[in-house]
Amino acid sequence: MKIHEADARAIFAKYGLPVPPSRLVMNAADARKAAEEIGCPVVVKAQVLVGGRGKAGGVKLASTPDEAAEKAKAILGMNIKGITVGKVLVARAVDIANEYYVGMVVDRRSRKPLMMVSPAGGIDIEEVARTSPEKILKVVIDTAFGIMPFQLRQMTAFLSGDREIAKKLGGILASLYRVFMGVDSSLAEINPLVVTPAREVWAIDAKINIDDSSLYRQKDASSLRDESAEERGEVEAREAGLSFVKLDGSIGCIVNGAGLAMATMDMIKHFGGEPANFLDIGGSSSPDKVLAAMKIILRDRHVKTILINIFGGITRCDDVALGLIEAKKQLGLDIPLVVRLTGTNEERAREILKGTALIPAATMEEGVKRAIEAARS
Repeated sequence: MKIHEADARAIFAKYGLPVPPSRLVMNAADARKAAEEIGCPVVVKAQVLVGGRGKAGGVKLASTPDEAAEKAKAILGMNIKGITVGKVLVARAVDIANEYYVGMVVDRRSRKPLMMVSPAGGIDIEEVARTSPEKILKVVIDTAFGIMPFQLRQMTAFLSGDREIAKKLGGILASLYRVFMGVDSSLAEINPLVVTPAREVWAIDAKINIDDSSLYRQKDASSLRDESAEERGEVEAREAGLSFVKLDGSIGCIVNGAGLAMATMDMIKHFGGEPANFLDIGGSSSPDKVLAAMKIILRDRHVKTILINIFGGITRCDDVALGLIEAKKQLGLDIPLVVRLTGTNEERAREILKGTALIPAATMEEGVKRAIEAARS
């Protein structure tokens, strides 16, 4: 779950990270008032859950409260990567002598938190990794011990040769680790972390992604979700107990089990097709779930056919078949549906679907090939 910078700043402040004063506003008049209260100069930043705000014109510097109002008015309503800006953050601007990148992710290889630091802050870390990988230091942290003093010394020395500044950076790295663990992050990032000419250190940007699997215990974090910025289908899928990710292809996929869903998409690509989505209806699939899945997929106008690939263990194939029949009735489907059902109650499912317009497939490979053919024709 992505959260807005304003909320990430609040979490940073709670854990003791140095964050410049800021206000979240939704109109130009409030931006002027915020600038007066905070003190100019200020930076006005679009609050959208996508990267590249600065390049799109969504981050502007203002020297006076009136200018802050003017900049806010220009940013509000702007479209950034398909998202309309509805609120802006007005934050105190600071002079910058040096910029650093500091971030944490989950390292899939070691299955531990990984902290990355770079003296090349202020630009995309992916660009630094591509052009100057030697400017990134990666340190794996064992959660049994936490971030160790020698690791802090290693990273701060990599960032700065100034002992006083390095000491301040060490405290910030330790605090960022506490943030990462405390809110069950999958990503916690400061870019840039800056040193001013007066030798102050500030986190002037904040980014946190929270692991969806932890939301049952991160009660406060759940309220930070901005559903208006999410793909509508993903919101509906979550409410229906489905796992859904929209892609750019023409073959809709309804599959049970994440592994089978990934294998289905791989096979579609292997035979020259393009999947339109990842959609896992889970292990216990009632007809209502199948109907909900169908509605979500059909909202995508690029979908030319739908492949239903079910391996029934816990999932009952006859439940899926009943859901398909109900979807056919309610939605008036006018695109081909290719169905491969095998496993629990598959004979019953075949009886239910006999005589319908659905295209049967005995194997996954056959189903994929028929779906690709139907999408192309």
